[in-house]
Amino acid sequence: MRPLSPALCPALCPALCPALLWPLAACVHAVELPVNGPVASIPTDPPALVLEGTPPIPADLAARLRPYLEARSADLADLAPDGRSMLIRTRFGDHAQLHRVDQPMGARTQLSFGDEPARRASFSPDGAALLTSRDQGGDEQYQLWRVDPGVGTAVQLSPPGGRSGGWVASQGGDRIAFTSTARNGKDSDLYLSDGLHPDSTRLLAQGEGTWWVDGWSPDDRQLLVTRYVSANESELWTVDVETGTRRRMAPDAAPSSTEGAAWGPNSDTVYCATDRGGEFRSLQVLSLKTGTWTSLTADIPWDVEQLARSRDGSRLAFTTNEGGLSRLHLLDPRSQQIRRVPGLPDGILSSLDFSDDGAVLAFQLGTATTPGDVYSLDTATDALTRWTASEVGGLDSRRFIAPSLVHFPSFDGLQIPAFYYAAPGEGPHPVVIFIHGGPESQSRPHFSALIQSLLLDSGISVLVPNVRGSSGYGKSWLLLDNGFKREDSVQDVGALLSWIAAQPALDADRVAVVGGSYGGYMVLATLSLFPGKVKAGIDSVGIANFVTFLEQTGPYRQDLRRAEYGDERDPEMRAFLQRISPVNRAHAIDAALFVAHGANDPRVPAGEARQIVEAVRAQGGDTWLMLAGNEGHGFRKRENSDLYRLLEVLFLETHLGVRPPPESP
Repeated sequence: MRPLSPALCPALCPALCPALLWPLAACVHAVELPVNGPVASIPTDPPALVLEGTPPIPADLAARLRPYLEARSADLADLAPDGRSMLIRTRFGDHAQLHRVDQPMGARTQLSFGDEPARRASFSPDGAALLTSRDQGGDEQYQLWRVDPGVGTAVQLSPPGGRSGGWVASQGGDRIAFTSTARNGKDSDLYLSDGLHPDSTRLLAQGEGTWWVDGWSPDDRQLLVTRYVSANESELWTVDVETGTRRRMAPDAAPSSTEGAAWGPNSDTVYCATDRGGEFRSLQVLSLKTGTWTSLTADIPWDVEQLARSRDGSRLAFTTNEGGLSRLHLLDPRSQQIRRVPGLPDGILSSLDFSDDGAVLAFQLGTATTPGDVYSLDTATDALTRWTASEVGGLDSRRFIAPSLVHFPSFDGLQIPAFYYAAPGEGPHPVVIFIHGGPESQSRPHFSALIQSLLLDSGISVLVPNVRGSSGYGKSWLLLDNGFKREDSVQDVGALLSWIAAQPALDADRVAVVGGSYGGYMVLATLSLFPGKVKAGIDSVGIANFVTFLEQTGPYRQDLRRAEYGDERDPEMRAFLQRISPVNRAHAIDAALFVAHGANDPRVPAGEARQIVEAVRAQGGDTWLMLAGNEGHGFRKRENSDLYRLLEVLFLETHLGVRPPPESP
């Protein structure tokens, strides 16, 4: 089973679910508050949904969007050891749940039925049950459970409290290793369990900071673990399974970033994707006997981003991220020969997972015009087999529009890449700019039903830039927005606004910006720095005040975020962060604003939403607010994600002149 890096936050793209077909006024969960009323009226412990300033959903919009909101995808959770069945995650009801598929394009048998969306899962090492993690209401305090779908029993294997990380099964299948912050809520400690009984769980080693488990050595005597410091720095360690003794690999080396790591065919070698000694992360092999590092992909000028190893050590697979598209490669660890797998569609690959003997490689694959689905590859013949076919709500997928890659110059001459989705027709078309979060994330050409609906039905073109500080373009690019350079990335958006003004097919007088998490900050910063150039902005779970954000984000994240944004405890940095925080420049915002947040958000506390809405309304600004009391960092529950998408499109169409303004409620 693949470990999941806790440093790689899930992309902020809530699942698209069946549309609500009734006006908001009829929604039993809605709480209508006065338009432009005081934010202080939001209760500390809100009901399922609080709305302010939002009009009823027009019936024609709900009906038109319903097919797009029915689109779904299938995510690979685990491949069975023999490669003959899979666990997948998909949604047929209110939430995404776990299903078992026993043959290509076979029936999807649902295995989980909880009130919360299913998260990570795997077959248990003994094959008799499932291992899964889940939280409550989006609080991200994940706990590890063993679940027997046949009898409906579940036992918690992780220690109570804290936040458990991903688990990895031993080569012999008799133990699992995982991390948990149960000791103090902040530091990741390493635990072992037999995967069967809660009383078998024991602490192996205490950690400081963020750690995760990469894998067991072939002889099951050592664990390969990673300590994550920041997007630009991580460390590889080994841990003795009997004593808990840790040993750092290359302790005297310059800081470098490691994305994935795996043992070689024996306990003397380790493979990892690292930017050690280079600009991009290459696949490198480390000899534990000699301490020698050898790069195997130095000729590929892109990041190696995923790495998977078969249990018998006979195969390794990895992907390269080449301008946002995934390329799949197979490696023979004994000969160290690499070959690229030909014939795969241009898209995004994720969740690589081998059968035990390396004969089958499973993964998820999606493109800009097709949702993600699960496939398997015969590693001997390169034969590709599709296991799932996700529905797109009855829409004609042949009409879907793929983006082109464009570049535009920023204020200092740096060329910024962006994916450009052009709406049909001559235009000039209104424009929506989507800005990713992270800030170390990367916008890639994933399928988005929302984008397709804006293009095909609203006549709105879409631009998705990767401003400086994005991943995928080398470690120097990643560092260009750190600390006191934070607003340079906002200036990149300003340069994009100028580029839009020079395009005959685009209407520079009708532009909106949309972003989530750090992307929400980018939206608010854009509105405050470029008044008059943007008509509307949507801030989802975004940062309004860097100081309060850093002081109140989850304790396990504080030092990670300080490495990126700066340490608010330093007086000079604190003053800078206060100066650039959008809440302190709300007086300059003249665009319409829609703010959406989850009350249980452990990453960006909901107080960030309250601050910015209150500040903008104090200036008489036009604001909509959606606060979900049963959500965290994004909207995962059907009723909330439906409503958010409907309001999002209504807001954009209204303020970009696609439809007349709705009547006030």
